[in-house]
Amino acid sequence: MDEQFKQHGAFSWCELLTSDVAAAKAFYTKLFGWETEEMSVPGMTYTVIKAGGKEIGGIMNVPPEAKGMPPAWGSYVTVDDVDRTAKAAEQLGGKILMPPQDIPDVGRFCVIQDPQGAVINAIAYLKR
Repeated sequence: MDEQFKQHGAFSWCELLTSDVAAAKAFYTKLFGWETEEMSVPGMTYTVIKAGGKEIGGIMNVPPEAKGMPPAWGSYVTVDDVDRTAKAAEQLGGKILMPPQDIPDVGRFCVIQDPQGAVINAIAYLKR
């Protein structure tokens, strides 16, 4: 991942949660010319999306804890400290839909809903 996306406040990743990964891959690869690569992560298969050979996002099945939600794209914003960001979001009137948790070999993230109802993800990447 380019360093510019690891800067605090930068949009860094987009992810599709869907009920049909194969159909989503077929649609988006034809629509945008994306390449995809399967990645095995504990408990699931994750599809990494690439444009011009660079990783730009991912596709995965809607996880059990979000069962019933419609397919949706989510955006990730890089932060220096996910736990501090989650606390700040609550202090500013937002809600934490998924509390801070680790993604093995990637970093730590949470899902935030702003006071108007929009949802966004905050992520702190592992330092490498």
